[in-house]
Amino acid sequence: MESMKAPPKVSVCIPTYNYADYIPFAIESVLHQNFADFELIIQDDCSKDNTAEVVERYLSDRRLIFQTNERNLGLAGNWNRCLSKARGEYIKFIFADDLLASPDCLAKMVSVLDRDRSVSLVSSARNIIDSDSRLMYVISDFGRGSFTADGHNIISYCLLRLTNFIGEPSAVMFRRADSGRGFSPRYAHAIDMEFWFHLLEKGRFVFIDETLTSFRVHQRQKTKENVANLIHLSDPVLLLRDYIWRSYIHIGRALKYYFIIDTVYNRFWRPKKKRLMDRKTALKGIRVCFPVSEFFLVYPLYKLVKPFFKHFVKAKGLQDYKLEPSFLPLMERGLVFPDLSRDKSLRPRRD
Repeated sequence: MESMKAPPKVSVCIPTYNYADYIPFAIESVLHQNFADFELIIQDDCSKDNTAEVVERYLSDRRLIFQTNERNLGLAGNWNRCLSKARGEYIKFIFADDLLASPDCLAKMVSVLDRDRSVSLVSSARNIIDSDSRLMYVISDFGRGSFTADGHNIISYCLLRLTNFIGEPSAVMFRRADSGRGFSPRYAHAIDMEFWFHLLEKGRFVFIDETLTSFRVHQRQKTKENVANLIHLSDPVLLLRDYIWRSYIHIGRALKYYFIIDTVYNRFWRPKKKRLMDRKTALKGIRVCFPVSEFFLVYPLYKLVKPFFKHFVKAKGLQDYKLEPSFLPLMERGLVFPDLSRDKSLRPRRD
């Protein structure tokens, strides 16, 4: 019986939805790994294309497990379904439109986790490829070679710049024992970065400065849908809400509060003032963090102290976030933002 087999070292998980044209590249990149002690879980979220027909060609390999959800679970739901099926000591996601760029990817990441039990998350440099698998460029965000770092330091580094330097789900490996909570369904765009933060509160981070994975950029990916719906603007505010008040974020309480207000202003009210976003959308975004009346109550004080805080932020080497106009199409539609206007955790509190 399947459940009676000895658990593999690694559970490779491919959550998929309507990627029949790309998934063979992902599957074959896993099957061609030099490290062989893995199971490959392919979880289909009720695709409407011929994904099942394509995957069936590979099912002669007993390491493959293919299942289709009884209903569409969405992004977080399908990722968590993969986690619930996994039996390996380590988890390696590879999205159906991505691929492993090196036959030694699994071996090198497993080696890191085997060697140091204090490490909870491993990532690597990655290729950015186009829809035809042509190399566009390479991302190695940290710019310092391979290294090991304290998990809290990496959270702080990413959070205060509101940037996922760690990488996409296809770029990392982590311990199944640390992943019990799963991906938070409260997030839609920063869902991976929030989960990396959750893991990094449990241990250290290792970055391998080798291109072990490839991330595909194309018109049908979820990221482009999130940008079109401005979800990429609201999710970072939720990250600040959940993590900036942690005691290991070593900045003053006034500066933490400033970061929240400044983020809301730069992502919603500033674009509105520059006529890059309509008023209705801007107010919906502001409501993610504050009652609208509260935002405009503190707004004059924010503008007064902004030059001083801006100087301090630059002195600390923290990025002053600016929006690109291409990300801000004028929209007159009812966007769904999580309403946290009454959430007291957004105000300064004791750690």
